[in-house]
Parts: sequence; structure tokens; C-alpha cells
Amino acid sequence: MSDTTKTQLDLELARLTKRVEELLATLEHLREENRALRTRHESLAGERAALVHKNEQVRTRVEAMIGRLKTLEHGA
Repeated sequence: MSDTTKTQLDLELARLTKRVEELLATLEHLREENRALRTRHESLAGERAALVHKNEQVRTRVEAMIGRLKTLEHGA
């Protein structure tokens, strides 16, 4: 193998090594971002469930008030 061919192969190997390292760094970044997004999603889902529950409680109380008002209206 000539020196020129060896140098070209060494350069190509170095280029490929650098690219693999870049891809590994990107992969780690995406994994970290994915973890953060999953955590945020779980948090938002919990928040949403709490708000839906609270909304139902308020709806029930408002409906009860409306019922009492109608009763008062018919009684007067």
C-alpha cells in the first residue's frame, strides 16, 4: 500500500470517526430531550386530570345552585 493511499485511508478513517462521535453526541442529546419531554408530558397529564376533576366539582356545585334558585323561584 502506498503512502498516499495510506494517508487517504487515515484521513477517511479520521473523518468517519469524527462523524460517529458527532452522531453519538446527537443521540445522547436527543435521549436527554426525550426524557425531559416525557417528564413534562406526565406532569401536564396530571395537571389536566386535576383540572378536569376540579371542573366537574364546579359544574356540580353550579348545577346545585341553579336547582336551588329554581326551587326558590317556584316557591315565591
